[in-house]
Formats: sequence, structure tokens, C-alpha cells
Amino acid sequence: MKIPFLKPALVMGSALILASCGSGSPKIVSTPIANIDSIPLKITDLSETQLKGWGGADLMTDTIPGMSVEKAYSEIIKNNKGQKTIVAVIDSGVDIEHEDLDGVIWTNSDEIPGNGKDDDNNGYIDDMHGWNFLGDAVEENLEYTRIYKRLKPKYEGKTASSISTADRAEFIYYQEAKEEYEKEYEETVQNRNQYEQIKKQLVAAHQAVSSQLGKENYTKEELNKMEASGQMAQYKGMLQQIQNNVNENIPEALEELDEGIEYYANRLETHFNLELDGRAPVGDDPYDITDTDYGNANVMGPSEDKEDLKHGTHVAGIIAAERNNNMGINGVANNAEIMVLRAVPDGDEYDKDIALAIRYAVDNGAKVINTSFGKYFSPNPEWVTEAIRYAEKNDVLIVNAGGNEGLNLDENTVYPNDQNPEAPQEIADNFLTVGALNYDYGAQLVADFSNYGKTNVDVFAPGTKIWSTTPNNEYEYLQGTSMAAPAVAGVAAIIRSFYPKLSAAQVKQVIMDSGLTTNADVIVGGDRNNTQDFKELSTSGKMVNLYNALILASQTK
Repeated sequence: MKIPFLKPALVMGSALILASCGSGSPKIVSTPIANIDSIPLKITDLSETQLKGWGGADLMTDTIPGMSVEKAYSEIIKNNKGQKTIVAVIDSGVDIEHEDLDGVIWTNSDEIPGNGKDDDNNGYIDDMHGWNFLGDAVEENLEYTRIYKRLKPKYEGKTASSISTADRAEFIYYQEAKEEYEKEYEETVQNRNQYEQIKKQLVAAHQAVSSQLGKENYTKEELNKMEASGQMAQYKGMLQQIQNNVNENIPEALEELDEGIEYYANRLETHFNLELDGRAPVGDDPYDITDTDYGNANVMGPSEDKEDLKHGTHVAGIIAAERNNNMGINGVANNAEIMVLRAVPDGDEYDKDIALAIRYAVDNGAKVINTSFGKYFSPNPEWVTEAIRYAEKNDVLIVNAGGNEGLNLDENTVYPNDQNPEAPQEIADNFLTVGALNYDYGAQLVADFSNYGKTNVDVFAPGTKIWSTTPNNEYEYLQGTSMAAPAVAGVAAIIRSFYPKLSAAQVKQVIMDSGLTTNADVIVGGDRNNTQDFKELSTSGKMVNLYNALILASQTK
């Protein structure tokens, strides 16, 4: 559905003059952003500068559905800084030497570096910046691959009628994992083969046309003007499709194809490889929660090129990359420290690692935990559930990515989550699940990949094409609910910094209640035939907005 042109803006009430209620908090003389359905749609493409910073843009002034971060800094936060807030990033690891992150990495002041002792008696030796629960492990299976592989010797060839009552539930779980494995394995093989076939055809077309035009880097205009017949006309048509839909620069399009082929090939070698024992370098029993003496203090892991740190480094930058240091990007939070917990391999995370990482974060001072990962099979969800409740008991907020399959999470279970499988209520009030927004304000407001759900997703935040830190002092666009969650974690860190007396549950509620909503119908799951009321896609029905959140936090007792 196309959203109609919208009327001039309306604002709510008169200016609010509010005294601060937290240490170092700014005094707020501001009016909340209200009726966004009154603004016109943006009809021009974003410039490179706008795209790189769109997550912090203001919908009212920029017509870009960001979180009004820059507006909040210019009008409310200014140069104020509250308490230091530790944000734990449970992820693939973080490049703690990055130029835009090295000044915001948490340091355990109670630990003496490199002495081989547990100086602070927290159970972890030399944990200066967090903990690496993966040790030297990098490559790993997906969870359903592990389940299928582990239970295959017991159940292969068996039928339901031959299974004892005691084993019935496990047998069904095995069958579900096997079915998912076989389906995803076959799709991955098909995708790899399709990419290889396209590349073969594209290389032939490119070589022929390059020879006729006398150059490798020809433009759309040059290709359109080229006379062609027979086989050459077919080559021209294929290249025109690539230029219009993938990349005008054909050599770059070929590089992108190679990346796709490599991606699917790597998945076959790791995610679906029944012979891979990805846990072997760790040396623990991942199915024994009492086996906790494992891992090491090297939060950057074993890879020299740091490539496997890309995801975690990108997440950390969104939250807290150093602001106004004349390089890179500005993170959302200006007074946060990143605690690094390496627990997500190249494959699915283990429930034990996640549960212990959450407990480490809680015990060592984190007030916000970011969990930008997820899976649809979980052998021991109770361990993670208990850790979430432990965080709740100790007043720690968990900000969680909703997932990237375009699914309704009210009908599909993803882990981790805060849902009670036997009752409608949540297991805890400190768990905030985030869906992803697109920068295109209108019918495509929700990212086509984003999961959603009136009960199981709480809010939406920027998650499409987000510019942030990547290893080795580089920056890159990545996208996913993995990028939306840290944007909200940054908002939570600012609120906890300026208003430390607010509980985790209150901060969650402030973020949900203060967001912006729209009455528009939006495309869901990338399916143009599936449009739904934006307000029905999450519990709050809102987009996170830092500016409004600070105003509401200042009013919350």
C-alpha cells in the first residue's frame, strides 16, 4: 500500500521544563516529538553522508526514520555526561585496538594484567576486558546440525512406533533437526551452484563485450550504445541486467559474485559439515553447565586477520564508538564502556556459553547487555532463561536482536527469548527484543528481512545498511536486527548513565513508551502483497527515539 502525502506537523502540548533526576543529567526544556504522520515522505535518495549517519537522523527535520540521536545531543545532552555505564557485548569478539573503540573498552581495574592469577577472585584469570568463552575455536556447526549429528547414531533408521515413551520427545526433536538440516543443506548447495553458473555466463559475456569496446570498465551508456546481434546481443542483455540491478561496474559485480560463492562454500565446510568438531579447541563439555573452567582472556580470539571479529566490532561501534574524535563514526552513547564477551562462533552459539556470558556481565558490573545473535533450535534454553532471570534480579537490561528471516515470532520461536512456553506472560521484565527499520520512510519502513511480532518483538530501530566500525581501523555497511539491537543498547546506556536510579524494567518501559509510531501500513517480510499496520508488528508499536526517551526518563520516578 502506498502511504499518502501527509499533513503539516503537529506537536504535543507546551514546552516541558523539567529538572534532572540523575547525577550529571541535563536540564530538559523540550517538547516531545509527537505526530509523525503529519510529515511529507522523502522523495530524494539519501546522500552518502546521510546514509552513513541515518540511524541518528530525526524524522521530523530530515524525513529519515532515525532515532533523533543528533537532535538529542544538540538540544538536550550537549556536553553533559552522567555516570560511566558498562555495556556488555556478547558476540564474536571485538577489535579492542580499533582507532574508534580503543578509548571506550572496559578495563577490569581489579585484575593485574598478565600475571596468570585471578586477582579479583571472580573465577577468570587475567580477564582485563572481558572473557573469551570460545578459546581458540572459530568455525562451528549450526545448532540443528549439531543436534542431528549428536542424535543420529541413536535414532537413524528408527520409526516413531519403535521409540520408547521416554525417548519420544527426543526422537521428535531429532527428526525436526534432521529435516531442517537436509532442507538448508540442499538450498545452500543450490545457491552455490546457481552463483557459479551465473559467474560462468557473466565472465564469458564480459570478456566478449570488453573485447569489442576495448575496455574493462564500461558504463551503462557505453553498453547501451554498443551495436550487437546474435550471441553478442544476449551477452549485452545479461550485462545490462547486472548493471541495472547489481552493480554498473562489472568487475566489481564479479567480485560480489565471488563473495557469494565463497559464502555458500564456507557454509558447506562449516555450518553443515557433519565431520567438523568445532568445539575441540575449547576442551570443555558444552552440554555440562557445571564445566566452567574453560576459555581465556583473549577477547579478540585466535585469528591474526581479525576477520571473524567483524560482527562484534560493528556492534560495539554502533553502541559507543568515540564521539567527536575527528575520525570514523559517533556511537550512540557518549559515556559507555564496552565489555567484550566472545561467545558467538562462525556458526550457532552454545547455550552454555551464552548463559555464562550473561552471568559474567552481571557479576562484573554491566548495566546493559547486547545480544545480537539467535537460533531456532536450543537444546538447553533453561540455562539461558535462568541467566536472564539472574540479570533481572540484579537490575541488568538485556537488549536482544529479533532475527532476520522476515518471520512472525508470535508463530516461530527464536532463542534467546523472554517468553514462557507454558504461559502468555514474559519470564522477566528486563529483556527488550528489537526489530529492524529501513531508512526509507513509507511503505518500506520495516526492513524486508526483519522478524516481527505483537508479543515477541518490543520495538523497532535502524537496522538496514548501517555504517560502523570493522576490524583493523576500517568501517563498513552491515545490516540486520544485529545492528538495530546495539542502537537501542546505546539509548539504554545513555538513560542509565543520566538516570541511574531508574531500574532496568523502567528503562525498558521508557524506551518502549517514548518511541514514535505511525498509522501507516507497511510491507512485512519483503512481500509486497503482505502489508500490515505498523503498530501491530511489535508490543509497543513504536520506533525507538532517544530524544523522546530522555524527556520521558526525566519524568519517571
